[in-house]
Amino acid sequence: MEEPKKPGQVIESNLPEWETTARHRREKEAPSVHYGIKDRAMGAFDRYVPAHRKYCGLSRKTACIVLLVLVIAILALIIGLAVGLSKNSSNHQALPLGSHTYTGELTYYGPGLGACGVTSSDDDHIVSISHFVFNAVATGSNPNANPLCKHKIRAVRGGNSIDLTVVDRCVGCKSTDIDVSPGALRQLADPNLGRVEVTWAWLPPVPNT
Repeated sequence: MEEPKKPGQVIESNLPEWETTARHRREKEAPSVHYGIKDRAMGAFDRYVPAHRKYCGLSRKTACIVLLVLVIAILALIIGLAVGLSKNSSNHQALPLGSHTYTGELTYYGPGLGACGVTSSDDDHIVSISHFVFNAVATGSNPNANPLCKHKIRAVRGGNSIDLTVVDRCVGCKSTDIDVSPGALRQLADPNLGRVEVTWAWLPPVPNT
């Protein structure tokens, strides 16, 4: 029989060795804290960009907003330029600038001082090329220096043909339309017909820029 417990007596309990070791280990080990990616990123951000500092005279929050706006603006500019270049490239490939035969509308106008800096008369064998084509190959702001100036084309209609020199650009013409002098038109069609269909091609050297 166990001896009765006396008042104030502390009875020691003998625990198995494995349980005592496990208890000591639990008491010594501190609970581990697991940080997520977001917490680690914010910690690194706070170390390298402290909130108490000023950045170009701005608080951290304001500086971050300004930087974000600049990044978005730069990205928008890059995307816009890429889209614009792609569109221009596609339009350029569709323009009549190669060694092919093109079909468009033939019209006439009253010549004078053209975009190429050449003054022509009604009887000159000259042609005004669509502004889409003329502007596409421009190498500067001076239209007189346009690579198409003084290039020649051969226009054919109903068995008649005529060689024409580029001296101007036609604002109202589509890409394959041509506008000629009254004298040149009379060799291809009756002026009373108004707009008529014409086939034409570049004469060598063929522009392909």
